[in-house]
Amino acid sequence: MTLTFAAPARTATPARRPRGRGVRRALTGWAFAGPATLVVVGLSLFPAVWAFFISRTKWNGIAEPQDIGWANYQRLADDPDLAAAAQHTLLLTVLFVPGSIALGLLIAIALNQRIRFIGFYRTCIFVPYVASAAATGILAGYVFNPQFGAANDALRRLGLPTQQFLESPRQALLVVCLIALWGEVGFTSVVYLAALQDVPKELVEAATMDGAGRWRVLRSVTLPQLRPVTLFATVWQTITALQLFDLIYTTTRGGPMNSTQTVVYYVYELAFQTRRLGYGAAVAYLLFAVTLLLTAFAIWRGRRSGEEAF
Repeated sequence: MTLTFAAPARTATPARRPRGRGVRRALTGWAFAGPATLVVVGLSLFPAVWAFFISRTKWNGIAEPQDIGWANYQRLADDPDLAAAAQHTLLLTVLFVPGSIALGLLIAIALNQRIRFIGFYRTCIFVPYVASAAATGILAGYVFNPQFGAANDALRRLGLPTQQFLESPRQALLVVCLIALWGEVGFTSVVYLAALQDVPKELVEAATMDGAGRWRVLRSVTLPQLRPVTLFATVWQTITALQLFDLIYTTTRGGPMNSTQTVVYYVYELAFQTRRLGYGAAVAYLLFAVTLLLTAFAIWRGRRSGEEAF
């Protein structure tokens, strides 16, 4: 009796790709992505790093900069103009963000209906968002002009008292917020409209068959499905409100009596009007830190509650 041992079966090994082909593909990819990467680095990362070094100096942009360490950052807590600008920015954010979210959701629900000319209505809502903010501000300056503006003309026809609008310290920031809503609500409307079309119809039909009305379906089915979108829109609109500049520049220039001077516009005045580039860069970095912390907190809170919006 003889014993025979079978040779172990050879496992098929995947064929290795030639190393030169992988290198060529990598070089081809970087050939396409490299120029765009250089532009991003040159226009964002390099100026950000350079601004940090400027924030540690006393410089007017012409003479030799003087290194003063962290003195500019120490002055931030004792600057009354910065405190006032921060209050204006906070008020604008508190009014703008919830308003844009609520209006965007209502408009999206209306645009989600099957009605005639729905494409035309959707286009009309989105046009102000893609229009130039500078053009929007110039147009709003004519509309809310106290003497010959269309807003006061409408109030006269209704028998109501005319208003000062952008020339009133009490009304100017509210009017700016209204103009910003008109220009930005198209973004939240489009985002919510896309999210509404992704809500599972089975859930809506099941809730309707159980006897739920439209309001109950909206509150118990639709809105919970829109939570990730709401988180994304809230973060995006908060950043938009904190960085609002061009609209203020073309309407009020921070006035009247600095009532619409936000932190971004205060940075512009420091850097390009009073030539205090070092202190202006320090204020800009403070705004960047606040924006980063708010965004990180919103993302952390959303992931903790299971709302993966980013």
